[in-house]
Amino acid sequence: AGSLSSSTLERLKGFVCPSEPQGRGPPGPGNAGGGSEDADGGLEDAGVSVTSAPCGISKSGYTPLEQQYLQIKEQHKDALLAVECGYKYRFFGEDAEKAAKQLNIFCHLDHNFMTCSIPTHRLFVHVRRLVSQGHKVGVVKQTETSAIKASGANKNTLFTRQLSALYTKSTLVGEDVNPVHSLVDVEEGECDDVVTDPPESYLLCLSETWDKPRKQLTIGLVAVQPSTGDVLLDCFVDGSTRCELEGRVLKVNPVEILVPSDLSVSSHRLLQSIVTASVQAGDGVRIEKRESAQFDFASAMNTVTEFYCHTQDSGSRPLSSIASLESPVICCLGPLIHYLTEFNLQRVLLSICERQGAVCEILESDSVTLPSVRALLFRLPDLERGVCSIYHKKCSTQEFYLISSSLSRLGVELQVLLPSIQSQLSSSLLRGLLLDTPELLAPAHNFLKVLNEKAAKSGDKRELFCDLSGFPVLQERRVEIQSVLTEIQDHRREVRYTLRTPTLDYVRVSGQEFLIEVKNSMVSVVPSDWVKISSTKAVSRYQSPYLIGRCRSLSQLREQLLIDSQKEWTNFLQYVSFIHHLQHINFMLLTSIQSGERVDGHRQIVIRDGRHPVIDLLMGEHTQYVPNNTELQGDGRRTLIITGPNMGGKSSYIRQVALVSIMAQVGSYVPATEARLGILDGIYTRMGASDSIYKGRSTFMEELTEASEIVTRATERSLVILDELGRGTSTHDGIAIAYATLEYFIRDVKSLTLFVTHYPPLCELEKVYPLHVGNFHMAFLLNEPDIATDGMLVQPEFITFLYQLTEGAAGQSYGLNVARLAEIPEAVLHIAARKAQELKNIVDARRYTYKDTHCPKQWETLSAEQHSLSFC
Repeated sequence: AGSLSSSTLERLKGFVCPSEPQGRGPPGPGNAGGGSEDADGGLEDAGVSVTSAPCGISKSGYTPLEQQYLQIKEQHKDALLAVECGYKYRFFGEDAEKAAKQLNIFCHLDHNFMTCSIPTHRLFVHVRRLVSQGHKVGVVKQTETSAIKASGANKNTLFTRQLSALYTKSTLVGEDVNPVHSLVDVEEGECDDVVTDPPESYLLCLSETWDKPRKQLTIGLVAVQPSTGDVLLDCFVDGSTRCELEGRVLKVNPVEILVPSDLSVSSHRLLQSIVTASVQAGDGVRIEKRESAQFDFASAMNTVTEFYCHTQDSGSRPLSSIASLESPVICCLGPLIHYLTEFNLQRVLLSICERQGAVCEILESDSVTLPSVRALLFRLPDLERGVCSIYHKKCSTQEFYLISSSLSRLGVELQVLLPSIQSQLSSSLLRGLLLDTPELLAPAHNFLKVLNEKAAKSGDKRELFCDLSGFPVLQERRVEIQSVLTEIQDHRREVRYTLRTPTLDYVRVSGQEFLIEVKNSMVSVVPSDWVKISSTKAVSRYQSPYLIGRCRSLSQLREQLLIDSQKEWTNFLQYVSFIHHLQHINFMLLTSIQSGERVDGHRQIVIRDGRHPVIDLLMGEHTQYVPNNTELQGDGRRTLIITGPNMGGKSSYIRQVALVSIMAQVGSYVPATEARLGILDGIYTRMGASDSIYKGRSTFMEELTEASEIVTRATERSLVILDELGRGTSTHDGIAIAYATLEYFIRDVKSLTLFVTHYPPLCELEKVYPLHVGNFHMAFLLNEPDIATDGMLVQPEFITFLYQLTEGAAGQSYGLNVARLAEIPEAVLHIAARKAQELKNIVDARRYTYKDTHCPKQWETLSAEQHSLSFC
């Protein structure tokens, strides 16, 4: 104000911003009795008197729209509210400031609140942007339409509005946020996914139960993906470091986490570190705190019981099986039901079927029919997400038509393959699944008969249904509309007679129908009670009083038809919700058809010419990756101790075995000539070196913590991979820890184990357990070092890596060779080589002296000890 002159300030006092419900012009779609806002936030240009007094402000100081916003905001304080105002959505107050910052749009003061706006047709874009930044967004829609409101007794009051949907990162399900970007030609099979969400968007809920007598913390987890219907359950005991919780959260990789308000400090600190890391990566995880009372077992059990007792879904799990879950899991289910109910997505918890068990029974077939079936399935859109959207009754007409037409085509094409499926497939389960699919997909063809293709693809719900015999309300509304249209058309005769123009017809300009266009040279014959709507230099356009009344009635009926059509559409989706079960068909078919080697139940890993799937791909065809064989037998040699020079390929080899095993477990093809693998209950690895400073744990402590977890959890059906366990402390302590741990896995756990080490004494375990342990090393070629005649200059050894797994233990680690490759200065290398030679000479001298004076058995013991000192 200090920079403006007094005259300028006086002029500014005369300008005010009209607001609901008073204003200028006829009622628009967003303002009853007020100015209709345009997409840029302004007002339509029309004649209006400007006063210096604030307009539309109540005694409380807030406009009616602001009061309405405050009432809704009071019930949803944690959400950014997008309020529908005509053909815009507006944000107010702090919501506006946050939205403007995230969306990079203009925010300005309007009466008592800062405000910003977005066009209605771009709602899904902006909601997704806000949600991706961790916000909860509420969409507040008008529940009245302008034409119907204008004809009612409350035409000068504020539009009624209510919250229609809430969205977060894990609950992006609905027509508002999942529009169909483009409908491709289904006949060509080029169906793009309707939803652009990431592959996984889990909502994770966790509870904590502390057992005082046992001093034990039990954590329950329930993860749900509303867009696909996947549900994961877990319950486990954890320590003060929350290692178990950290591993599971990172594995599920949720986009949203539901926690009690009294979450323990350790768990809160862990989750905050995960959130901080996700924010730095540009994809923040959202944490939602709920009342701790919801996580109490008694309260959660009441919620679960009430929820599952009142369900009528035939595919839902019975209450008895839900109630038999562990208490910490129940403590998660209760709050999760409350939370999902806010988004109207609670039905997702009524449907996890035992499909994993069915997949395990599906066997691979060599039938030539399967490639044809696979080709059909690959042309389908994302059924898992699309069908789940239908199940939640939040599907758009475009998405529904795409899904239904794809399923209908699949049913017809599978029908042609039924004879070959019947004769060629040996698996009764797979054969029965494919034979039953056409019948299960038959309703999809009937759905298409009900729908108008053009209207479905354009999203026009008023013209959506072809046959209205099953929709009496819509049928009656159509008759009423047609009656008004007939009256309007009949009125042309009177208009033609009045204007003496026998061929005159109505025109449509800028979306406004039934205009009477008259040349400006003939306006003298226009009756005085006709209303001019618009004009140009050449013509003027009018409507008679009769037309104005009939057009108003027509608008009211059309808007009522839209409301009725939306209700009928929702009811229609309710009737076809059983289509949700088809997603399991899609899952099992894709899993069975793409499966490679059949996984048997033996405790074995036999791989011929195995390759690392990533390195092999990156190296390409010209530089071929050196393949290696692997053979681990649960009742035979189940442990390989792998030694060899640094950079010789040990870590790459054991990673290769782990990756091939994982690929085989999920039914994928594997990079090997042959692979026979039993079913593993887990793959446990301890590799690399990293500290955890924020937890106060050194590299060695972190390594031993991971090893402790593996020792606790591994079974005889596990694959255990340990890489250089015991480093980071003194040589003797490291050897002792590594030796004891490896022997425990050999003798007690009996898991399939790959153990990489630079400690030669561990190789002695092959003699102790000759049936179950084998020594191997990564092969290499050694060039003998040059030793100077003066005894002062010693050259470090130079080796050539062969990357081939070879039986037998390696004598040394050849660390000086790696030092040379790392370009350590030659002067340093010479000193290191000379020092290594001196230490070797000292050990050899002691060895020979001891051998001459002691018995051979004692010599063997000392030899092993000195061997470790010499080469470690």
